[in-house]
Amino acid sequence: MSNTRKPQAKHLLTQGHVVYTAARRLELMQDLKSLGAHPLKMDVTDEAQMQAAIATIAAAHGGVDVLVNNAGFGMYGAMEDTSLQDARYQFEVNLFGLARMTQLVLPYMRSQKAGKVINISSMGGKMYTPLGSWYHATKHALEGWSDCLRLELAPHGIQVVIIEPGVIATEFGDVAVDPMLKRSGSGPYAKLARSMAQATRDAYSKPHASSPASVISQVISQAIASPRPKTRYVAGKMAKPLMFMRKWFGDRLFDMALMSQVK
Repeated sequence: MSNTRKPQAKHLLTQGHVVYTAARRLELMQDLKSLGAHPLKMDVTDEAQMQAAIATIAAAHGGVDVLVNNAGFGMYGAMEDTSLQDARYQFEVNLFGLARMTQLVLPYMRSQKAGKVINISSMGGKMYTPLGSWYHATKHALEGWSDCLRLELAPHGIQVVIIEPGVIATEFGDVAVDPMLKRSGSGPYAKLARSMAQATRDAYSKPHASSPASVISQVISQAIASPRPKTRYVAGKMAKPLMFMRKWFGDRLFDMALMSQVK
C-alpha cells in the first residue's frame, strides 16, 4: 500500500470499519497498524500470497464484506517502445490481480447473499492520453469487466461499484514520468515524451491543480455506507470536464484538445 492509499484506510478506520490493508512491504504500514488496521503482506501478482491473505481474514471474520480493489500503477511510454513483458505486467497488476482477489472473496459474499466490490478505476478508463496506451488499456478493460461483473453478481446480492478519480495529489506524476522518459525520451517519440513529461509535472505540482486523496476516501466511504450505491462515482480535479469532453466532443476535437497541451 503506497502513501497515496493510506488516507483511504485511515478514513475507513475512523468510520469504525475493520480494515485489512495489503502491501508488498509490511514496514510501510506500521502507522496504519498503530491506528488499528491489520496489515497483510501481499503482492497481487502472487497467487500464494493472495490466498494466504484471504485465508487469514476468513479465519478471523469468516470472510470479506467489502473488497476495495485499489492496486494499480500507471506505465507510460510509446506503445512501440514498451516491451510486451512490461505491458503484460501492467495488466497483471491493474486487471488480473484485482480480478483474482475478487474471485477469492466471492464465495463468502455469495454465501451471505451480500457484499460490495469497489474497483478503483480512473478517468483514464473513459478517455485517453498520448503515450498511455497500455495504462489506458487496463483501465478501459477494468471498466468493461466491472460492468459485466455487476450484472453477474446482482442476483447474489453483491454490488459492484466503480470509482473514477481525476487528478489526485499523489506521487503518480513522478512515478509515471521517469519510466516514460527512459522508454521514449530519445528516438522518434522524444519530443512528445518531453512535452508529456512537462504537462504531467505541471498537472501534479501547480497549486490547486489536483485534489487531495481524502476526496477519494470520502467517496469510498459513501459507497460503503449506501444501501444502494451508484454504479460509478467520479471525483477529483478534471475528471468530470475531461470525461464530458470525451463523451460529447467526438474523437477529432478531443484529440486536438489533448495535443494542444503537449506541443
